[in-house]
This record gives sequence, C-alpha cells and structure tokens, in this order.
Amino acid sequence: MVSVQVRRSYRLAVASAGLLAVMLGTLSTPASADPAEPLADAFTGSAATYEVPRDLLVAVGYAETHLDGHKGEPSASGGYGVMHLVSNPTVHALEQAAKLTAQPVETLKTDDAANIAGGAAVLRAYADELGLDATARKDAGKWYSAVARYGNASSPEVARLYADTVYDLLAKGVKAATPSGAVTVAPQAVTPDRGAYAKAADLNAPSLAAAVDYPAAHWVAASSSNYTVSNRPTSNAIDRIVIHVTQGSYAGTISWFQNPAAQVSAHYVVRSSDGDITQMVREKDRAWHARDWNSRSVGIEHEGYVDNASWFTDAMYRASAALTRNIADRYGIPKDRAHIVGHVEVPGNDHTDPGPNWNWTTYMQYVTGGTPPTWSTIVDNSTAGKFTASANWGTSTYSTQRYGADYRFADPVSLSDTAWYRATIPSAGTYRVEAWYPALSGYNSAAPYIVATSSGNTTVYVDQRTGGGSWRSLGTFTLNAGDYNVVGVSRWTSGTGLVIADAVRISRL
Repeated sequence: MVSVQVRRSYRLAVASAGLLAVMLGTLSTPASADPAEPLADAFTGSAATYEVPRDLLVAVGYAETHLDGHKGEPSASGGYGVMHLVSNPTVHALEQAAKLTAQPVETLKTDDAANIAGGAAVLRAYADELGLDATARKDAGKWYSAVARYGNASSPEVARLYADTVYDLLAKGVKAATPSGAVTVAPQAVTPDRGAYAKAADLNAPSLAAAVDYPAAHWVAASSSNYTVSNRPTSNAIDRIVIHVTQGSYAGTISWFQNPAAQVSAHYVVRSSDGDITQMVREKDRAWHARDWNSRSVGIEHEGYVDNASWFTDAMYRASAALTRNIADRYGIPKDRAHIVGHVEVPGNDHTDPGPNWNWTTYMQYVTGGTPPTWSTIVDNSTAGKFTASANWGTSTYSTQRYGADYRFADPVSLSDTAWYRATIPSAGTYRVEAWYPALSGYNSAAPYIVATSSGNTTVYVDQRTGGGSWRSLGTFTLNAGDYNVVGVSRWTSGTGLVIADAVRISRL
C-alpha cells in the first residue's frame, strides 16, 4: 500500500493549479527544452515530480505502446494511453493512477501528459512499497521489481520477461518520432537488480520444453480457462493459419492469455524486436482466437497495434513466416492467401487485424521462400499531392475496413471521372499493383481500376462487395519510370453500387 505521507503529499500537490501543472510536466521542464516537444516535456516533468528516472519512465512507455496513446482506445487487455494504464477485472492500474494524481479516469485515458503522470505515480507507489529511499530511486537498476510489477504479469517468469524488455531498451536506447515530437533515450549501461525475480525462469533463454510443437518456441501455458482441450488433427483437420495483431505488448499478451478472465488465447505469440516466439496452446488443442474457425486453425499473434507500422519489423516477419511455413508443411496446408489469412478475413468476426500496415506481400514471400519487393509505396486517398478526384467523389468513414482515416465514393456513371493515385516509380520494370477498399453489399460489383502501364492503360474490374479490408492484387504490370498517375478508379462501369477509391500499393518485383 502507498504510505499515508505519500498519499497526503500527492493530494496537496494537486490542490493548487500550479502544482497540478508541475505534475503534468508543464512547469518542471528545463529552460532549454524545446516547446515543440510536449511529449518529451511530459516525461521530464512527471519523472521529476514522482522521482522516477526519466529514461526508465520512457522505456516503460515505449515497451508498452511505442509511445502511442491510440486516441484513448484500449488495448486487448484493457490498457489505456502512452503508459498503458490497465483497467480490467483483475488489474486496476488506471483507477490507482486516478487516485494518486486526482485526475479523472477519462482524462487519464485520452490526455498524454496526464497518462504519463499516472504511469509515473503508479511506478513511484510500487517503489515506495519496495522501500526504495531517495538515494535508491536515483539508480534505475533498483527499480527492476517495480517495473516487473507494472507489467501486471500473471507469473514471475513473465514479469521477468517484461522487466528485461524495459532494461534492454535502456541498453539499446530509444528514438521515437511521435505526433507530439521526438522522444529519445541514449543507450546506457544499467545493471538491473532483479531481486527475487533472479530465481524466475528466463523466457529469453533457449527453450528445452517438450511441450512445444515448434522447436524454436518457448513454452508458457495459457490458462486452461482460455482454450479447449482437443485431439487435432484426429478430431478436426487443421487447414488454416490465422494471423493476428495483439493490440498490446509481447509480455502483456502472454500474461493476458494466462489470465482466466481473458477468455481468449492463441497458439503462438511473436515479439516485434527480434521475432522471439512463445507457444501457449498446443496445436492439438483449440485456442480461442477465431470463433467458428477455432476447430480448424492455428492462431499466431504478433506484438503491436494495427494502426502503428513501427511494430512490424523484418525480424518479426521472418520469424513468423518460418513458423507458418513449418505449420503448413506439417499439416499439408497450401501456402497461399486462401489458407493463410488475417483475423479480419475470418467469417463472423468483428476484428480488423492485422490491418493495413501488415505487409502481406513481404510476409507471403518469406513464407514461400520468395524474394520480398525491392521497393514499395502506398498511396491513400488522403496522401497529400498524390491523390486527385473531382468534387463528385464523396468522403466516408462508415466502414471500419477502410485504410486510414476515410475513403472516397461515387455513383457509377457513363463517363470516366477517374480518381487518380500518383506515384514516383523509381525505374522501369515489373511491379505488383494492389488495391485496398472496404467491402459492403451496396458497393460496386465491377469497379474499374485503371493501371497506366508502359504499353498503355489496362483496366481490371474488382467486385467491391467482397474481399475488403486487406490488400487485393490487381496483377503485375510493366511500368515506366517517373512521377505520374499510375492507378485510377473510374466511375464508368455497368456494375451496380457505389464505386470506392481508398488506397493502392505498388511494389517493385
């Protein structure tokens, strides 16, 4: 419990507007600080107020969210904001932060500075419970047990995994570019004082567990309340692999699947930074990840958030693709997009992962042993200077399958009125062109996509009533080098329904 004196000092601090500003990092910023870096200032101010090492505070936030508050939307385990303050049936860090900072819960969810202050307050409360005095608090290594507790892990080994991730970030350094400015941590040598966690199993160590189906994976069992014991493939054929994104951190996801309240699990979880893999449900058993497809599929979760591309590293793609290839070979699953699918493509679900930032082209080429594209660009309908459409094209945010913030729509007519996507093609050659659009029954049954090839315009018709929310190949084409309108969506079609123009991707093969 937080000491009476600490609680009293927090309440006195928020009693005045001036000190409240200090808590939110607006008055504790050094005079040399850049006023255009509000997120960095918030970390500096909150670290000073709660006497938490500033770089450690940043590392905790980066390990949780890559410093992305996701506009107040919760993670899969109920975590909010840059510091991932969790509120779920078993963890109430968000509510604890509200009490410690006297800030409303809704403010802590949506305001970055308040959220960072809340995370710092919770960390300081844990440090007080551990008995860290003013001298110890200056040593980032002494905070190890407080950091391990902050991860809300369900077991000591996962708590160690979480804390080790934070201290690895301190060793490597952090450089994050955010809409609120850059936040950096210089690489530094910190010796973590693991205390009792030194006796916990190191999940980063090579696994010798007989439980794993994939030899490169570690084994951490999910709660038996989160999956169904089965005898696959004898009881049910395994013919699909489902790709997920965790909407949370690696350690946090592992911990969540160990929590009986989660009522969800996947067979594997893959880490962003290095492709480390943990298996949590045996492939013979049915993990709860894809509703009606649980009986026929293997689920692979990937650390990160669908709206932040920084999580999808080459190391993650390669490790996951090797796992997928191994599973496909063992069960005779074809290595194609009909059998290796995103969660969004599973019938009867309401999820959008892995989302528009997941590069299916690169991933599938790693799965099949092919070569990823040497160059690729995405042009959205909102890409400045790269998309043009007449005033006849409306703007909509109706479908959650959209790429980015919105998409364009228009009625079909007997004239072109093309919406064009412009790109700078680096050199003449062969390119794959893909389209992203939301699919609805009222959208066009034969939307004309025009590709400006080196031999003239080629039109490909796409049924936009189905197959939305992912990249759909229009084919491979020979393109000229230069900056020009490469792909267009025309309104001239005999198909019925609204014509949609959302995003295109062009990749050099």
